[in-house]
Amino acid sequence: MISQELNDLLTRTGPGSDAGAVMRHYWQPAALSDELAGNRPVVPVKLLGEDLVLFRDNDGELGLIGRACPHRGADLCYGRLEDNGLRCPFHGWHFNRDGQCVEQPGEPDGSRMHERILNTSYPVIEKNGIIFAYMGPGAPPEFPNFDCFRAPDTHVFAFKGMWDCNWLQAMEVGIDPAHASFLHRFLEDEDPEDSYGKQFRDKAADTDIPMTKLLRDYPRPDISVEETDYGMRIIALRHLGNNKTHVRITNQIFPEAISIPMSSEMIITQWHVPIDDEHCYWYSMFTSFDKPVDKEVMRAQRLKEHRLPDYAPLKNKTNTYGFNPEEQKHKTYTGMGLDINVHDQWAVESPGAIFDRTKEHLGKTDVAIIKYRRMMRAAIASLSEGSPDALPMVGGEDVKTIYGPISNDTIGDKDAWREAFETSDRARREGCNDWDATI
Repeated sequence: MISQELNDLLTRTGPGSDAGAVMRHYWQPAALSDELAGNRPVVPVKLLGEDLVLFRDNDGELGLIGRACPHRGADLCYGRLEDNGLRCPFHGWHFNRDGQCVEQPGEPDGSRMHERILNTSYPVIEKNGIIFAYMGPGAPPEFPNFDCFRAPDTHVFAFKGMWDCNWLQAMEVGIDPAHASFLHRFLEDEDPEDSYGKQFRDKAADTDIPMTKLLRDYPRPDISVEETDYGMRIIALRHLGNNKTHVRITNQIFPEAISIPMSSEMIITQWHVPIDDEHCYWYSMFTSFDKPVDKEVMRAQRLKEHRLPDYAPLKNKTNTYGFNPEEQKHKTYTGMGLDINVHDQWAVESPGAIFDRTKEHLGKTDVAIIKYRRMMRAAIASLSEGSPDALPMVGGEDVKTIYGPISNDTIGDKDAWREAFETSDRARREGCNDWDATI
């Protein structure tokens, strides 16, 4: 358990908050490219507690500016997309993608008042289906050479979903390897040949054992963490007998992303982005080392579970997450269907919008959660001391030299598990013919 003061320190991310100040030193997912695909590429964005509007202008360039018109606060999401910017319908004030007011048609001829009107604006960049925003001080940082950014667009599929909870409990479920043996337990194994686009449905490493069976049969992993230049590597070892060990390598990418294996050919890089302190979006990039991603199949799979335009899940606390007690007896551990996102959603929403961590009791399997909170506290302290270069991937190194990270499942000799996952990763990368995955 931790104090209420520390819980507030770690969870609050709005303007002026300590954890929010850390996050603002990193690019943050703001929207999916799909959201701007219609005839009017204008969408509302709420990010780190700020109300913004994202648009694509006549030149095809992106702008992210304050949602409230600086005149009298009218909503610019309803603005006229014209003349390479957004025009407020209230009095015609026109803003370019940098937030500069360039015209006030109702003011007297010759007025230069518009030159002094500057709306909030943030740099944005598009990467493989996600539009990222930089909301921090100084020039935006470079992107690391993670696999999800190096792979071509054909090999990456991006999606998102809304959760009604604080970003921290959403992120922490992704750095908890033990929960998969319970929360995502299937009492009946599906055919791994029908696993495309689904997590924990593939075969375990190079065996014919369904991953669901391995997780079910070996529920007590040995978990350790290693601090890295991007955050930390999380190692979960499930000892199978006959001197063999299943090795699952996942990662925490500071400040609020994870990288995990999805199948033998794909990994998932997932951010947990604060909308405000009580809601967040997860943004996922599914990256293929094999053939191009079937985006239509993966999009259709996920749209069966989410509504548009806000990407809110169809199963939620208002309909008990689809809970079925008969299913819980015979098919799944949760009784909440086969989509593991619903399982995770229930696990992070049911403790409340911001979990009262003064009442929690962490165990040995929570080692990555404990380590992460220390990392965030250290980052907050570094900023308060005026040392932003101490933050991971911010100062002191060229982030373009950061590759990977390795995210995979493999099986090897118990005493050579590290060699096993490194060899497996190297083989996958060497077999990647459509893009350069070498590290």
